[in-house]
Amino acid sequence: MLPSGKWVVAVSGGVDSVVLLDLIAHMIKDQSSTISAIVAHFDHGIRPESADDALFVKELAARYGLAFFTERVELGAGASEAAARKARYDFLRRVQKTENADGIITAHHQDDLLETMILNLQRGTGSKGLSSLQSRKGLLRPLLLYTKDEIRAYALKRNLSWRDDSTNTDIRYARNRVRYEVLAKFSDTHKSQLLQKSEKASKLNAKIADLVKAYLQTQPSETTLDRQQFVALPDVVAREVLAQWLRSHTDVEISRKMIERLAEAIRSGRNNSLADVARGWTLYIGREQVSLKMG
Repeated sequence: MLPSGKWVVAVSGGVDSVVLLDLIAHMIKDQSSTISAIVAHFDHGIRPESADDALFVKELAARYGLAFFTERVELGAGASEAAARKARYDFLRRVQKTENADGIITAHHQDDLLETMILNLQRGTGSKGLSSLQSRKGLLRPLLLYTKDEIRAYALKRNLSWRDDSTNTDIRYARNRVRYEVLAKFSDTHKSQLLQKSEKASKLNAKIADLVKAYLQTQPSETTLDRQQFVALPDVVAREVLAQWLRSHTDVEISRKMIERLAEAIRSGRNNSLADVARGWTLYIGREQVSLKMG
């Protein structure tokens, strides 16, 4: 069951998002439902046939009687997964803002969750990476309880049509390598154990996030840290503080190496020095304070 409100539904045209849209459309038809939906499709411009996907989703939205928004960019075939994801979410948030919607709904499922966990473990993101793909305020992922096989079975039972993305089998992409070369070797027991770890990590991370949030509220400002206080923190605590601070105020991809590099810069960097974060963000390291700046 989804909370009441107006939601932007991200629909690529693949089986996962088609099933998601079908489920939401039936909820809307329920007289007791207080949900409204907008269909949003983002064309990355990566595949030659992507324009046909946009047309398919437009027709699907019309069939359900829902408003449709789309945008195309030309990322090109060599675009990274991170660049594609950022461009897609930027578009979805613009639609949300324009339409004054309560949030975004995506079709991520249980297999996506497992793949993301493995990718994050490979990147060294720590416990945070075990629970990164979750629903949160303004971003719902109602299919996380279901496997890809269960979603496909629903689509076949309902006689739904969808579009297959040819890049989903291209092992040049890290996620696809995890899907076909790592996760495919996992037994159901191993998957269940990994999901249990994700649930435990999610609860633990929520408690840690509350403590870090309380600490950050004692700082000089939202974008300024007391340098001496930070230096006095234990290393593991300092890294959590720094990571959550950056997540709260930037759109950068957080990694263990980045956090360790920036934490060391704060601890031992010269007064009035600069440390590059990413995507135009910079830390100004003063004698008493560390400030986060764009440009």
